[in-house]
Amino acid sequence: MAERTLLYYITDRTAFPGDESTRRRRLLDKIAEAANAGVDYIQLREKDLHTRELESLAHEAVQIIRDQKLTIDNRQLATALLINFRTDIALATAADGVHLPSNDVSPEEIRAAWKCDAGVPDRENSPPDPLISVSCHSPQEVAQAAANAATFAVFAPVFEKKDAPASHPTGLDALRQACLAKIPVFALGGVTLQNAESCLHAGAAGIAAIRLFQENNIATVIHTLRRDG
Repeated sequence: MAERTLLYYITDRTAFPGDESTRRRRLLDKIAEAANAGVDYIQLREKDLHTRELESLAHEAVQIIRDQKLTIDNRQLATALLINFRTDIALATAADGVHLPSNDVSPEEIRAAWKCDAGVPDRENSPPDPLISVSCHSPQEVAQAAANAATFAVFAPVFEKKDAPASHPTGLDALRQACLAKIPVFALGGVTLQNAESCLHAGAAGIAAIRLFQENNIATVIHTLRRDG
């Protein structure tokens, strides 16, 4: 098991009730809660938004996270924000990196594009090297992500998801094999407070989730996961 359980909150504002304005506000409140509680990574995964709307939301999320830096044991800790798929939005908003779907452009290509844009004036606040997570659905895909210099892999779905009963969970044995790759692996898909520990014992460096964070008090979730991990 990892020495310290890493946590990755994946956003979905459409899961909140209310109109668009209400859902947006609740999402930003949840991002602030996650950053304040010490979540390591947040993926802004609002794929239905148009470019201008997504960029505006990302700008607000970046500012919120910057305002929520934590100091623990004299170390300054800050939650990192990754943008789903949109490298241009990540650069324009000075986010920390991007999340890539499986079988998409390689992390190496993203790093090359990131460096090419490093000198653009409105992107001078972007980190020099992006964090890149990659969705993976088999141990082979995780090994490929590691070979392509991804920062970490998100392996899914480990368990059956209640909103997608027809999906085929990979199971803990496949997760265990995936975690042999030389890259941190996050378990995603049907992960709960009750089964998260089994993922960590299988070798996962951390837990990635939408509902686990959005539907619960994040500080309580973190306390439980890091105590068990």
